Amino acid sequence: MAKGNSQSNSPEGYSHSLDYLCSLQKFGMIFGLAQITKILNAVGDPHEEIQAIHIGGTNGKGSTAAMMASILQRGGYRVGLYTSPHLTRFTERIQVNGVEIEERDVAALTEEMRERIEGSGVTAPFTFFDFTTAMALLYFSRKRVDLAVLEVGLGGRLDSTNVVNPLLSVITNVTRDHEEVLGRSLLTIAGEKAGIVKKGRPFITAATQPRVLRFFSKICREREAPFYRVGKDVRCDPIGEKNFHYEGLRRKLWSLHLNLPGPHQIINATTALGATEVLEDLGYPVSTEAMIRGLKEVHWPGRLEMVRSSPRVVLDGAHNPAGAEALREALKNEFHYDRLVLLFGIMKDKDLKSILQTLAPLADRIILSKPHMERASSPAGLLKALGRLGARAEMIEDLPAAIERGLALTRPGDLLCITGSLYTVGEARGYLLRGDGA
Repeated sequence: MAKGNSQSNSPEGYSHSLDYLCSLQKFGMIFGLAQITKILNAVGDPHEEIQAIHIGGTNGKGSTAAMMASILQRGGYRVGLYTSPHLTRFTERIQVNGVEIEERDVAALTEEMRERIEGSGVTAPFTFFDFTTAMALLYFSRKRVDLAVLEVGLGGRLDSTNVVNPLLSVITNVTRDHEEVLGRSLLTIAGEKAGIVKKGRPFITAATQPRVLRFFSKICREREAPFYRVGKDVRCDPIGEKNFHYEGLRRKLWSLHLNLPGPHQIINATTALGATEVLEDLGYPVSTEAMIRGLKEVHWPGRLEMVRSSPRVVLDGAHNPAGAEALREALKNEFHYDRLVLLFGIMKDKDLKSILQTLAPLADRIILSKPHMERASSPAGLLKALGRLGARAEMIEDLPAAIERGLALTRPGDLLCITGSLYTVGEARGYLLRGDGA
């Protein structure tokens, strides 16, 4: 790592760095690779030195990235992991072998990058995500990672992470989300996500819709990219909560245990295992033991995460219809409770009605709240979306107050589920675990 001055090594230096990074959010979302390419060029093009696994999809891309990083680390590789958003600390976004980037390194890199960007004549606007993606790539380059697992932020084709030429690309699934940005039709959304498929580089997906699969097959033929499908080339057979058999390209693994709940995570795990087998063909062998341990020990907070046992509190970042459906199935089939208390906070640009109508019928009591985000929907807006189910709901805008109300309503044998957004989950997690930080 480059050494920063005394200010960048101080807590104040980290705080100033976060202030600068947050100031970039005023530019909102500016899609395209022009600005991040200029930033990377100013700091030495670190992305050209990195062997990456690029993971996109509507849901499950973060979980799949965490699983792959866990497997590869236990396979003896030095692995970088870049994900977004963070739950409670900015440093969660950038990790090497499961260790978050240190605050002093964030401060030093921010200071150095700003100087080099300004010295190269690169001018705003560029986004928070442009800058932080470049920071992650520079950090991974200097840490000399063997492999970097990169989660797409949004879409794929114009996402800042798409500057890399990865060893392989992964798309977990394709459903409707961020339609105002990615398009209204499923094939338009699939087209944006398929932007991460590169010429001659293998691609694996767990998408299931026939028209999406036909589209991906066409893209792969055009780009001469080997195409692998979960459900065809690699398969899983669930055998109970968190356990499954795997039949892959070369391996058959029985009674695997996954350290993440939910049947959808078994699909994500199968995708990660299939991608790992494809990676082996590219010169990165991984032992069966590493695969087994990687899934058994993976940690990915905020996704069906039980953070308290008395009363029981589960957090899940479901923020679109497909995520809500996965949460609904888990609540119905994998959790046992007398009454369900649902605490809900979501961004106003989401499909509020569909998500609420998927989850609200399960709840005995509903609390409508909001995270501390300008984009968050008001509780009044959520109440309107609930329609007749609103009779079970109450509005408490302040999230900590809403959490306390939820805890008070949750008796022994009940379950409090906090969901609707990773921002809601992150703030709730910090509050419940008495965490702090940016």
